[in-house]
Amino acid sequence: ESTEFAVPENSSVENNWAVHQMKTTSNFAMGNAPLTWYLGGLNYQVEHHLFPSICHIHYPALSEIVKETAEEFDIPYLQHKTFTAAISSHFRFLHQLGTNAV
Repeated sequence: ESTEFAVPENSSVENNWAVHQMKTTSNFAMGNAPLTWYLGGLNYQVEHHLFPSICHIHYPALSEIVKETAEEFDIPYLQHKTFTAAISSHFRFLHQLGTNAV
């Protein structure tokens, strides 16, 4: 629900590719090492989308650099503190999509 649902007009995305990734993806449970291991780092969605060929073991360190850079350029760095918060956000967003509230 905190991410943007970009609908391209005229087959064109408003922002460049990296900014689009930052606005449409969100990390979750970044402080949960067992979950990070179990998911293979996919809880670091922002870094996964920006750097898909980098090994996931580098995502935690990389996330600090990405977050600082996002703040420097006033680009949102979206994250949910827990897995439960991410799932809850996802279901609220699905409800919004289902009721045409987006």
